[in-house]
Amino acid sequence: MSPDTRTNDALDLLAPERLDRIAAHVRGILRELGLDLADPNLAETDRRVAKMYAEMFHGLQEGAEPAITVFPNEERYSAMVMEKQIPFYSMCAHHLVPFYGHAHLAYIPNDSILGLSKFARILEFYAKRPQLQERLTEQVADYLAAKLAPQGVMVVIEARHLCVEMRGVRKPGAVTVTSSIRGIFHQRPVREEFLDLLRRSEA
Repeated sequence: MSPDTRTNDALDLLAPERLDRIAAHVRGILRELGLDLADPNLAETDRRVAKMYAEMFHGLQEGAEPAITVFPNEERYSAMVMEKQIPFYSMCAHHLVPFYGHAHLAYIPNDSILGLSKFARILEFYAKRPQLQERLTEQVADYLAAKLAPQGVMVVIEARHLCVEMRGVRKPGAVTVTSSIRGIFHQRPVREEFLDLLRRSEA
């Protein structure tokens, strides 16, 4: 079972003893870099980094999936529901540096609908862990498809990766776009409606 999908109730990233262990590893890295830990600017860096990791990776400690509530589609709404420009921050699993951007999520309901605030909740859960953009896109689409059993789902994520911008090829401003499609969105007219709505947000 993948570390991204297993339930680990014991993983409390804010537990003092866990923060202490993370901080100790950070101190080791700082020493190996030849930094002076007596420098007042570095005095609490190990603890700050430990707490930052606890915040950035909190999706790992919440279990296998976010807890959300879906509602019956009593109005029998059958057109597209779309939430655009949802901001997110994540950490690249390859280099542990940030990548960030916006997600655009849509589904066409059958019997269940999702509270609008839950789009961001789902995205946040899967983003707050060492992550790949491709995997993040698939995980969000899989979750929506499984929880809502809709006619279809489409997820598009646009992100900038600091592992591309500040190291390696060093290409500031490069944007990576990924998409995931389920169900009726494989039909070209439905997919084009999604893309048309997305372009309107950028106009």
